Amino acid sequence: MKKKIFVITGEYSGEMHAANVVKMLRQISKDYVIEGIGGDNLKAQGVKLFEHIRNLSAVGLSPQIIWHHYNLGKKLVKYLKESFKPDLVLLVDYGGFNLSVAKYLKQAGMKIYYYIPPQVWASRQYRIKKIKKYVDKVLCIFPFEEPLYKSYGIDVHYCGHPLIYGLNPPAYRKGFFEKYNLDMNKKLVAVFPGSRIFELKFLMKIFKKAVEILQKKHPDLQFCISQAPNISDAVFDKYFGNCDVKVIKGDNQALLSVSDALILASGTVALEACLYKTPMVIVYNAPKLFYWIYLLVRCIDKVSLPNIIANKFILPELIVKDAKPEFIVHNIENILYNTTSRMLMISELGNVSKLLSDKNSALEAAKVIDRELLP
Repeated sequence: MKKKIFVITGEYSGEMHAANVVKMLRQISKDYVIEGIGGDNLKAQGVKLFEHIRNLSAVGLSPQIIWHHYNLGKKLVKYLKESFKPDLVLLVDYGGFNLSVAKYLKQAGMKIYYYIPPQVWASRQYRIKKIKKYVDKVLCIFPFEEPLYKSYGIDVHYCGHPLIYGLNPPAYRKGFFEKYNLDMNKKLVAVFPGSRIFELKFLMKIFKKAVEILQKKHPDLQFCISQAPNISDAVFDKYFGNCDVKVIKGDNQALLSVSDALILASGTVALEACLYKTPMVIVYNAPKLFYWIYLLVRCIDKVSLPNIIANKFILPELIVKDAKPEFIVHNIENILYNTTSRMLMISELGNVSKLLSDKNSALEAAKVIDRELLP
């Protein structure tokens, strides 16, 4: 008898990782009927979509998103209880929605697993109580998460980080430079302003000013800026405007791997860069109110994953009041022209990579799920 799994994702990165888990499940066994909330990656793995994630992100940051999530949650719970009746629900990332809906799914007697759980170790640690109450098993991706969940009596399995097997090999520098008409005789500094409109709004002016200063001071440098695939040209151009920097779209990992230095908005991209051992400076800006709220709910004093995993500051973090062009310039100059600082950072980034397991995260998660659903 075929087993039924329902997968719930909400953003592109989590949906991509969920699709890899489904792919591994299909390789283990053909006896799965899988539906879910996701996107084109899950659809490509034969998952019937209850809702496309574009409908979640399209609503925006407004009261509408709360209303949309509420209605979607109601429809979803009704469908799973009365029609699909899954043997297991797999939550993936997207903590706000997933933890809300988990309560009602658990009350309906469903078995719930959570892959890539909310980062309760970073902020809002109170959410771990919800996880304990509504989730049967946590499939975590960081080594320090396992003892944390165990300390709360939560059933947990460490799967390893998805990027270990999900990251492309470093690009061939000469080929990349030729493809984008870059100068092999100049150092390359790449700017990653983020994949959310919110980030573009609060970071782009700062990044552009820093680049302008560096261009005037250092003719041996050239610059590229990454445009996230989910950001339309019209939206990107609105914040980017006229700037003498080459825009590269849809080639993120290659750009990370061939750059000499990076200016990054905080996020998963910092861990990707870390695995390529590319030196970087982390920058983040937000309205003061948002920052004050963050200070109230945070559990640690670091924001970038390499620093969190290493449990020390190996990368400079320029957050809100320190997110200034002159500070970015100083740190990029230190990365590029201070040989001792550069080599130390590269060495520390390599050490971070060693702290992560070499497990195939998607395969590990699929094996745990398959064992649970064995007849």
